[in-house]
Amino acid sequence: MKRKRSLIAVQLSSQRKSMVLLGFASLALGAAIISQAALLSATVNRLFVMKATLSSIGVMLGALLVVMLVRTLLGYMNGRIGLKMAAHVKKAMRSELLHKLVNDSLPTARGGQTGSKVSVMLDAVDEADSYFSQYLPRMIEAAIIPLMIAVAVFTQHYPSGLILLVTAPFIPIFMVLVGLKTKKKSEEKFDQLAEFSGTFLDSLQGLVTLKLYGRVRHQEQAIKQSSLAFRDATMGILRIAFTNTFMLELIVMLSIGLVSLELAIQLLVYKSMSFDTAFFVLLLVPEFFSLLKNTGVAFHSGRTSMGAVRKVEDLLETSNEDKRDRNTMDAADKLDVDRMTTHPMPPSIELKHVRFRYGAGSFELAADSFTIAPGQKLAIVGKSGSGKTTMLHLIAGLLRPLSGEVLVNGQPITNDGDAYWSERVSYITQHPYLFAGTIADNIAIGTKRAVTRSEIEQAAASAGLSTLISELEKGCDTLVGEGGRGLSGGERQRLALARAFLNRPAIILFDEPTVGLDLQTERVLQRSIGELAKQATMITVAHRLYTIRDADRIVFLENGVLLDSGRHEELVSRLPQYAEMVDIQRKGRLG
Repeated sequence: MKRKRSLIAVQLSSQRKSMVLLGFASLALGAAIISQAALLSATVNRLFVMKATLSSIGVMLGALLVVMLVRTLLGYMNGRIGLKMAAHVKKAMRSELLHKLVNDSLPTARGGQTGSKVSVMLDAVDEADSYFSQYLPRMIEAAIIPLMIAVAVFTQHYPSGLILLVTAPFIPIFMVLVGLKTKKKSEEKFDQLAEFSGTFLDSLQGLVTLKLYGRVRHQEQAIKQSSLAFRDATMGILRIAFTNTFMLELIVMLSIGLVSLELAIQLLVYKSMSFDTAFFVLLLVPEFFSLLKNTGVAFHSGRTSMGAVRKVEDLLETSNEDKRDRNTMDAADKLDVDRMTTHPMPPSIELKHVRFRYGAGSFELAADSFTIAPGQKLAIVGKSGSGKTTMLHLIAGLLRPLSGEVLVNGQPITNDGDAYWSERVSYITQHPYLFAGTIADNIAIGTKRAVTRSEIEQAAASAGLSTLISELEKGCDTLVGEGGRGLSGGERQRLALARAFLNRPAIILFDEPTVGLDLQTERVLQRSIGELAKQATMITVAHRLYTIRDADRIVFLENGVLLDSGRHEELVSRLPQYAEMVDIQRKGRLG
C-alpha cells in the first residue's frame, strides 16, 4: 500500500525549482564568505604586519568591497526566494482548504466550530510561513556553507578543523531534542487557539441569546479561561525558544573560545603559524558557528510551523473519507446514481431499520422500514422532542444513521455524500438563512445551473414576492443583511421558497415553515407550497391539524420510536396517542 505523503512533502515537491536555486545561491554565498575572509585577512596582514601603503592595496580593497556586495546580494536573494516560496505555499494551502470546505458533505460541514476552522485557515496557514521563508533556506545553507568553511579551515590548520568537527554536532543534536518538544507545544498552542476562536465567535453570534438568558458573565468567564490557556501555551513555546537560544549561544561561545585558544598558542607560543593564516581561520570559525546557530533558531521556528501545518492537515483529512467513499463506488452504482439525478420523476425514498443517537446516553431515534412513494405528501408528527426534526435531517442527509440505511431509488445517500442528493432536494426550515447580498443573489444560490434574470423573477413571483419586490427601489437588486436583516419572517420564508421554485427539486423537506406567521402570510405561503409540491415528493414536520389532514401519509413518532403510519382517519381510529393530539388541537382552535 502506497504511503500518503504529508502536506509539507507535497508543497516541497511543488517548490523544487526554488530549492535548486537556493542550493546554487548557497554555494555562491559560501564562496563569497570564504573569499571575504581571505581578502580581509590578506589586507590586514599587508597593512598592519607588512606595513604596506594604502595605495598599494587599493585593488585588494576594491575586490573586498565587491565580494562584500556580492555576499549581501546573495543573502538578500536567498531571503527573497524563501519569501516567495512561503507566499506560494500559503496561497496553495488556503486554496485547498477553501476547496475542501466548499465541497464537504453536509454532515462534515455541520461539524466543528466555525471559529476553529477560520483560525486554521488564517492563523495556522500564516504560521507555516516561517518553515519556507526561514527554516528551509537556513537548512540548505547549513547543508552547504559550513562544509565549505570546514574544508577551507582544514586546508589552513587541521587542529582547528578537528575542533569544528567535534563541537559542531552538539548544535544539531540539541536542535532535534528541542524541535521535538517545540512541535508538540506548537500543536497544543493551535488547539488552544482554535478553541479560543471558536468560543469567541460562538459567543459573538449568540450574544443576543446570552443577554436574554443572563449568561453573558458565564460566557465571559469561558472566553477568559480559553484565552488564558492560549496564553500559557504560547508562553510555553517562548520558554523553549529562550532556552534554545541560550544553549546555542553557550555552545558557540565555548567552541569559538577553543579555536581561539589553539590559534593563540600556535601563533604566540610555538610561532608555527603566520598571522594572515591565523586571522583567516579566526574569521571563518565565527561564520561557521553563526550559520549553525541561525539554523538552530530557524529550526525552532520550523518545528513551530510544522505543528501549524499539522492542524491544516487535520482539517483537510476530515473530508478524505467522503472522497474515498465516492471514489470506491463501482461503475454500476455510479450509473444508477447518475440515472437518479436525471430522472424526471421524484424518486422513491426508503428507510431501512434506521437507528440514530446523538451521543452515549442521549436521545435515540429508531425507525423500522417504511417507503415514501414518488410524489407522496408525507407528514411527520409527534410531541416536542419525539425526533421529528432528527428524522427529517436523516432523510436530508444532514445526519448519518448509526445503523440501517436511507435509500433513494435503492441507492444509499450516506455513501456518496450530498453531491447528487443536493440537486434533488430543497430543505426549507422555520428560519432559513439569507446571505449578505442582493435578493436575486440569495434566490440564485438555490441552484447549481446558470440562470437568467427572468427565471429569478419568475421564481420570486411564484413564491409570492412580486408585491414586495415591486415596492423596493432597486427591486431584485436590493441588498439584504446577513441572516436576512431587513426582511420579516414571512419574507424570508418566501425567499427560501423562491430558491426551491428556481431549482424545481424532486423532494421538498419542510420543517413547518408557517409556524409563527400571521394568517395572511401563512395563506400566501401555503398556496406557494401547494404549487411547488405538485410535481415533487413533499415531507413535512407537521404541527397543525390542517397540514396533517392534507397528507397522503402520516408518520407518528413518540420518544424517538416510530409507532405507526397511515392516513389521518386510520391513525385516529387505531392510535390513541395520535387521536389525543388531534383532540387537543381541535379544542385549542375552538377555545
